[in-house]
Amino acid sequence: MSTSKPAVLALEDGSAYHGLAFGADATIAGECVFNTSMTGYQEIITDPSYFGQIVTMTAVQIGNYGVNDEDSEASAPKASGFVVRELSPIVSNWRANLSLDAYLKKYGIPGISEIDTRALTKKLRVDGAMKCCLSTLPISDEDAVKRARSWQDMAGSDYVKDVSCKAPYIWSPTAPENHNAQYLPVGTSFSTPQTPARRFKVAAFDFGAKYTIFRKLVRHGFDVQVFPASASAEQIREYAPDGVFLSNGPGDPAALPYIHKTVTALVPDFRSSASASATR
Repeated sequence: MSTSKPAVLALEDGSAYHGLAFGADATIAGECVFNTSMTGYQEIITDPSYFGQIVTMTAVQIGNYGVNDEDSEASAPKASGFVVRELSPIVSNWRANLSLDAYLKKYGIPGISEIDTRALTKKLRVDGAMKCCLSTLPISDEDAVKRARSWQDMAGSDYVKDVSCKAPYIWSPTAPENHNAQYLPVGTSFSTPQTPARRFKVAAFDFGAKYTIFRKLVRHGFDVQVFPASASAEQIREYAPDGVFLSNGPGDPAALPYIHKTVTALVPDFRSSASASATR
């Protein structure tokens, strides 16, 4: 749980927010953004789209239902840091096996609580996402601001290579890429949904996809082969899919010319297939 140890969040515009530390003892820099979800903080922290970012939650209290083994969107957290108004001192949910504080400690991610997240969100909403530094270690405001300003810009950064899978694999609800944990077929739903009898093969590019995306594709009748961002058009053709899925992901799309090249090469293949189907 949160302690009385101080922490600071400094922005590139020179402003600094002081609060209490939780999670790991660390100093990190990244892009400060906000998320307005009332729940789902575990999914947000593990969403690869947040790689390189420090996420501010606008909901007043975070952490009340803890963290469990089923709701992660990746094999480990991807956000760089976490900012909340109040960290719940109590974890109360039968599915929880860790507190949010313990979870962030486990993965070396710092967090800050007891700051005015409403004021911070209004600043980010008006001025846009900013470079920032979050520290749960002894550090001056000046040093924190300096670290924030010296962090590389998100523009021009290829973060996809950091979050994409390293090799192709067949998506299985109970054995995703990390093969270390068991996942329910459709996230937190305990029902047994009916899937279409006819299956289609889809080649899914992992540019930083959430597990739920693959879960939903399977639920709606697709057999999913996941490919890394670096996969070539030839590799996709060898799989002979009925379709290609392009996921979302972090960083700047303009910094990914190799992806543009591969997708451009594949477009004629599926345009031809669509034309053939239309004439039958």
